[in-house]
Amino acid sequence: MQYLKVHDLKLSRMGLGCWTMGGKSWNNGYASGWSDVNEIDIREAILFAIDQGVRHFDNADCYGNGQSEKMLGRTLGNFKYNVTIASKVGYIKNEYKHAYTAKNIRKQCEKSLKNIKRDYLDLYYFHHGNFDKNDCYLDEAMAEMVKLKDEGKIREIGLSAYSTKDFLRLVPKIKPSIIQAWAHMMDDKFVRNKTLVRQMIDKYNLGFVAFSPLNQGLLTGKYFAEIPPIFDAGDHRRSQQKFTQESLEILQPKLEKIKTKFKNKSLTQVAIQYLLANPSVSSIIPGFRNKAQVAANLIAVETRTLNDKELQFIRKTFD
Repeated sequence: MQYLKVHDLKLSRMGLGCWTMGGKSWNNGYASGWSDVNEIDIREAILFAIDQGVRHFDNADCYGNGQSEKMLGRTLGNFKYNVTIASKVGYIKNEYKHAYTAKNIRKQCEKSLKNIKRDYLDLYYFHHGNFDKNDCYLDEAMAEMVKLKDEGKIREIGLSAYSTKDFLRLVPKIKPSIIQAWAHMMDDKFVRNKTLVRQMIDKYNLGFVAFSPLNQGLLTGKYFAEIPPIFDAGDHRRSQQKFTQESLEILQPKLEKIKTKFKNKSLTQVAIQYLLANPSVSSIIPGFRNKAQVAANLIAVETRTLNDKELQFIRKTFD
């Protein structure tokens, strides 16, 4: 397993995204979880990943409303200080007006530490870029993050966001060590060469952690338009357009084109190697449910990356 040093953190090139571990859940009335999660399978997968050199686990307070953090804490046991653990705050506001009030950030950080059974978090993210109108909670949120860092409860501050506008506005003010967003073959706009966010990554020497490198399983080729998936209540994919028959009908010919081009690689290998060929991507954090999924992802990490012509072919296919 390859590792990158990002500020004071050591990240394995592949980590594990822990959102799926929270199971089916709801947040503010909206489905926000995943179905078909078994803790025995999860535990086996995590321990296998550690044995293979994975040292980066990405969590959040809202994943299963704390259940994912607790499961990670139970599974890691005494090993938890030899890995890099990240969590996030921003979607659970408790009794406060906004999740980014100073009191709520402290409350959620301390709850995350208790859940994971740890004295500190290696990386603590703002989970999104909404600091309310005119960023009215930004100053107090940043002040509280700095306090938590000074107290040794967090080591580095991160920013997760979903738009170029948020990154451009907030990075100069927050000065995070790492930013996080989605990136995959179908949409890697944040890390494409010469894009505004890519320029910011280079300018501020930021680490970039890519979530959803397989676009929530779509890029593995396991979903088919002829039999579109049906997800349980509490699974956020149930309401997502990209899993509908119409969207899958558009995607399938593109995946077939990729299969034909890369006969000796799985779609998973191609998708992961596409991202790891990008010098701005510090670590990918695919989700997982079992050891088999982790193993398939690790094969992709440890085998040959793609050359420039192959990368151009993929971009042309999806552009």
